Amino acid sequence: MTIGKPHHIPQRLGLLSATAADSFLTEDLLTGVRGHEGVNLAKVVEPLAEDDVRWEVEPLRSLLEDAMHEFRDSKTRADGWLAPRLHATLRLTRREAADRRLWTHLALAVAPDYVAWRHASPSTSKINPERFKGTSDRQCFSRLWWAAEMFRNGSDYSPVETACGTQELIHSALRRGLVDHRPTAQALVGVLKRGIATGREIEGLMTAISAAGATLVYDALADDEPRDPEALRRWIADAERAPSVPRRTLPKGPEEEPVPEETVRKLTDYFVELFETAPVRGRTPRT
Repeated sequence: MTIGKPHHIPQRLGLLSATAADSFLTEDLLTGVRGHEGVNLAKVVEPLAEDDVRWEVEPLRSLLEDAMHEFRDSKTRADGWLAPRLHATLRLTRREAADRRLWTHLALAVAPDYVAWRHASPSTSKINPERFKGTSDRQCFSRLWWAAEMFRNGSDYSPVETACGTQELIHSALRRGLVDHRPTAQALVGVLKRGIATGREIEGLMTAISAAGATLVYDALADDEPRDPEALRRWIADAERAPSVPRRTLPKGPEEEPVPEETVRKLTDYFVELFETAPVRGRTPRT
């Protein structure tokens, strides 16, 4: 499916409600016949502060066009490349990132061509509207931003690349809200790095972790310091002076202390034990 970028691309991000977006999610757009012009859409967008450099669209468009070019033969691999760079380009607080109107505007007004390129269904040649205006685990861009936020280890984005290499993990983890605990997020990455669980096995592991979490406080097994709000504030304040994110190397996130390695190892070992006895379709659990 190929949709050209809109003829009118806004210079700045704004807020677009799902209700206002509905009339622009036409059958032609969702099936890739024709995109929208963009001019009328601009009339229903709520503007953001003009003195905040973070809302400039050009760095985001450039990043997305580079992703489409770099991964034209392997679209799913774009997630692991784009997630940390999107997060480092669009420096948000969690409160700002929780506003679905921002992501709807990015997807529909700024980059519908990227949404079509990445998420058109091979079987139906159609885009699910949730990729434009859905929840954080489904919407094209918010899922990547939140994956980067949850799986980064302080300023280190390399765990994000690993996590985003398994679609089932980021979908299940974001949907279940399991990765607000930093050691849990890093331990899940640790399980993947050990080659313990991939593909359909992820859901069985996540189910086991959720069930265990109902009776076990993970903080007691793997304590952690909360994210440093001052580090985040400084990082956001530096957005005006920050250069474009690198394409060949990973950017740097907020300068927070990483999760202690021993804590990650301890919880990873525990998750591996859970996985070995978890009921996973097609696999006989160990006893």
